[in-house]
Amino acid sequence: MADDAYLFLLPDRHPRLGAALASVGALECAESPAVHGWLQAHDVSASSELVRVLPADAEAFIPEDAERLPIPLSEEEALRVQRECAPQSVTDMERELLDFRQTTADWEALVHRALAAGIPAPRIARLTGLDPQAIGRLTV
Repeated sequence: MADDAYLFLLPDRHPRLGAALASVGALECAESPAVHGWLQAHDVSASSELVRVLPADAEAFIPEDAERLPIPLSEEEALRVQRECAPQSVTDMERELLDFRQTTADWEALVHRALAAGIPAPRIARLTGLDPQAIGRLTV
């Protein structure tokens, strides 16, 4: 194993780059004293969205002011990190948008069914994230 990637702390107000450490799955090096010490020194947990990982060949993208730590990865771990850091394809993103549209297309019917089942409008708003006023307009 060699230094195949970098852990770094995403500075405040910086666009997301790399992958969250928690999203790449278990990495053997994450259990090392070096990584534990680095996380403790910066007062962050491994599950924080600010703890990011990038393959070593993408080191140039790490902000200059970001705290970083080189880490070794197995071949399988390096593939997972590369896959998580790869930009999402346009077609994948469009598919997500279409899925969202299909999911939300019948939101009014869903709310009517929930109201008919006896679920209070404020509870529906909390569960769905819908605007309570929009739900209120359906109850009239």
